[in-house]
Amino acid sequence: MAKNEARRARLADAGIAVLAREGSRGLTHRAIDAEAEVPTGTTSNYFRSRPALISGLFERIGQRLAPTPEDLETRSAEPPSRELFADYIRDIVRRLLTQREVTLALFELRLEAARHPELATSLSEWQRAGFEGDVAFNEAAGLPGGRREVALFHYAIDGLIFDQLTSPIDPDARTDEVVDALVAGLLPA
Repeated sequence: MAKNEARRARLADAGIAVLAREGSRGLTHRAIDAEAEVPTGTTSNYFRSRPALISGLFERIGQRLAPTPEDLETRSAEPPSRELFADYIRDIVRRLLTQREVTLALFELRLEAARHPELATSLSEWQRAGFEGDVAFNEAAGLPGGRREVALFHYAIDGLIFDQLTSPIDPDARTDEVVDALVAGLLPA
């Protein structure tokens, strides 16, 4: 594997851009080379196969969608409550919507994995690790709700984000209000 992590990240970002714009059929090593404006063959030096490329994209998507340490530190000073839980969820929704290209690429990868079982393993491992991390974070922070509620929020937020990035049921819906309604409905008072 190539050692230049900055170039690896740049190539992964180019792959995310291609995936979001062209879909999984347009995601090729050559397309990424062109998007990143690097010599032909550069991407294949960093990601030797399509599964390695997909795995690298999952890794980079996780990095780009992660909360900043500053955001986490600010919220960690607050006492656990339903409102704090809602604040975390609103932040997740904001990151997913403002990083539109990254989120669309993630949805594309999920669809690709549904059609190609060999990619489903990578996706499943990545998703399960993220989910387990969310459950552990929720428990460590003393936030309301447990494993079941965290899963319900994953399902609901995935649907909300998909709706907002594609063809919204209600284009005027305010996502903060939707999140607040979900918290009120899914977390016990």
